[in-house]
Amino acid sequence: MGAPHLNRALVLEASERVADGAGGFSESWVQLGTLWAEVTTRSGREARDVVSAVSAVMLRIVVRGAPVGSAARPLAGQRFREGTRIFAIEAVSEWDPAGRYLVCFAKEEVAT
Repeated sequence: MGAPHLNRALVLEASERVADGAGGFSESWVQLGTLWAEVTTRSGREARDVVSAVSAVMLRIVVRGAPVGSAARPLAGQRFREGTRIFAIEAVSEWDPAGRYLVCFAKEEVAT
């Protein structure tokens, strides 16, 4: 297994709940940093509902490894941003036995 080609800069973001002043909360996304990544398409599909169709693409995103607890280590529930594109992270695992890289399984949805 060769080293991945980390050629795309992705911004790692985490969700943060912010009080709305009326007893509720709104969701805001906070930038944690920029990670270089290799992005590979795994599969795709189109889903239709009453209002519109949605294109869903499943991705494999490989980034450099980071220790557990580090802000540079992606977690499920976080997301990557590349310009206006958003990749929702669904799962994270070590890519190699030495933990030099992490693989993030993510999904990008776009209304069509």
